[in-house]
Amino acid sequence: MNSTAAPETRGTGLYGSSPGKNIATAAAAELLGTFLLVLAIGATASAGAEGLSPVGPAYGAVGIALVNGLTLAALAVALGHVSGAHLNPAVTLALAVTRRFPWAAAAPYLVAQFAGAVLASLVTWAMYGDAGRASAHLGATAPGDGVSPLTVLLTEAVATMLLVVVVIAATTDERAPAATAPLAVGFALTAAVFISFPLTGAGVNPARALGPMLVSGTLQDWWAYLAGPVIGAVVGALVYDRLIGRAAAPR
Repeated sequence: MNSTAAPETRGTGLYGSSPGKNIATAAAAELLGTFLLVLAIGATASAGAEGLSPVGPAYGAVGIALVNGLTLAALAVALGHVSGAHLNPAVTLALAVTRRFPWAAAAPYLVAQFAGAVLASLVTWAMYGDAGRASAHLGATAPGDGVSPLTVLLTEAVATMLLVVVVIAATTDERAPAATAPLAVGFALTAAVFISFPLTGAGVNPARALGPMLVSGTLQDWWAYLAGPVIGAVVGALVYDRLIGRAAAPR
């Protein structure tokens, strides 16, 4: 048997979910989860741009990092057993590439995730009005001053790779304690945001990035926010599957 062959799709997906079963229900959970995640980020960013407590100048980017991680951890507990709580097209595609998720279910997940992100941005606009759309662009990501598109691509790829390695290790490897998986994934997203925020505004998720971009009409370097996370996620998933996940514990 070839030891480098990609693993078969497992009987259970992230957080013990069943990949490919009840796709309509699972896709609905992905839409709801992505909606809530992007809404939390967009509302926090919009409030921060207007100097509203508790995410005004005293907290700044720390508030964005925390709302990313805490919301994802909470949604992993709430929805993980239903859909796997991907809530991120890059995660879905990485799992499909490594045969941990059926390709037939990937398209409904992707549609649901992008739809949830767009809907969340529309609701954020309704909540904060044109001022929120003009000041924070509803939480849309944007490169920092002087940051090139290639730097955006690289940064988004590296940050998403960190997230996906933790997602796969914590939620699918039987050697990892299952009870800590949502917390580990939330911490990983928080770290990914801290890494990427100064350079890219911290997309780390094509739906989270493009939803607010589309609704706010700010599409600068949109392709890098789409391609970077997908590349990083696939690389992270392959590295874990082909190298890290096959390693035995030291004795």
